[in-house]
Amino acid sequence: MKRLVFALFVLLFVLTSCQQRGPKTYDPALVAFNVEYNPLYDGQLYPSLLLAIHPATHSPSHSEAQALFNLEVTAPTDNAVLRVVVDSSSLNYVTIIQEILPRRGEVYRFQPSLKWKYDVLRGLRTPGAVDFTFTCFINDEEVDLKNLHLFYRSVNECPLSLVNGGHTSDFRWLFAAYVNEDHPQIEQIVADIMSQGTVSRLAGYQTNAQAVRDQVFAIWYYALDRGITYSSITCTSNPSPRANVQHIRFFDEVYNSRQANCVDACVFFASILRKLGLKPVIFVEPCHAYLGYYTDRNRKHLALLETTITSWVNFPDLERSLDADGRLPEAKFERVKKYLSADEVARYENGTMSFEQLKIAVARSLFDKASEYDRETYNANRDHFADSASITYQQLDIEMLRRQVQPIQ
Repeated sequence: MKRLVFALFVLLFVLTSCQQRGPKTYDPALVAFNVEYNPLYDGQLYPSLLLAIHPATHSPSHSEAQALFNLEVTAPTDNAVLRVVVDSSSLNYVTIIQEILPRRGEVYRFQPSLKWKYDVLRGLRTPGAVDFTFTCFINDEEVDLKNLHLFYRSVNECPLSLVNGGHTSDFRWLFAAYVNEDHPQIEQIVADIMSQGTVSRLAGYQTNAQAVRDQVFAIWYYALDRGITYSSITCTSNPSPRANVQHIRFFDEVYNSRQANCVDACVFFASILRKLGLKPVIFVEPCHAYLGYYTDRNRKHLALLETTITSWVNFPDLERSLDADGRLPEAKFERVKKYLSADEVARYENGTMSFEQLKIAVARSLFDKASEYDRETYNANRDHFADSASITYQQLDIEMLRRQVQPIQ
């Protein structure tokens, strides 16, 4: 009996499959469904951009730069119901776009936002490939299907500028997405800063300008004491000849590796400053970036800081070289002696200055140098920084950019 039922089922399936299907109501050639990936990105998908910009806001670049996918379809009838289904992939969930096409023969264009797998995007540390499938339905009838093969980049890869059709789109505002005042590690860092004894309180703008500088110095001393040194890993494997990109370390990567280039260090410092309620600014020039911060709540007075100067000394290395009496070998002392005043040198040499006091003195000297290091170039380029149309020079006010750009992690 079971065999007979099975045989009847197979026969019914074959007969159904062999039946001729009726012709489609809508000619794919007339509907002319098409999907294009924004040519600005040259076939590259940047997770950093997707994570930083909320779909409901416009990016600081031209609004067209924000649209990744462009759909085009011709209405075959009046009031046709268009439904486009984007299949799930390694980077997105199934996404459905539905629109009414009012007038027959009219060409309609849409720029849909996909339902991204944001947790997956945050974890992408190496490039790869992904396929997107778009299926077009008109009045519930499947009409056409388009596939796009794209390459995604590492989430560390930040586009600086992209060129398309002779026009350059600037994306260096995306540096602000790597600043992360919400990182959970900062709470412990703040506790460590308080315990190092370089500042009595971290009160943001509740006191005066000098108190603000003292707070920034306390962060500076912490970075020196942790041994954050300069190293540059800016290059990526991006094959696009029209893309100027840079690898940027996240806050925890700087913290754990104790390495940073100019942008990485600015991101690290700015994250802590933001957490304390201070207002950091990242100044971007050709081939360099340095940090600024306002010493007052109303943004009237700006201080600068060349963060790469933290690499001029390495406190952990000096501490490892101390002898049994807690004194530096002569060769090591000679390396930091130039950052001390004559009185401080004499005090250390006669034993009245401890190693901890030496570190604070060296840190203070380097902080003063870092505060003046970029002053001349900043003054020379102030007009460029004030020009919102400038691509070469950028003044990235993190607090202001937070209205549009969110931390990636």
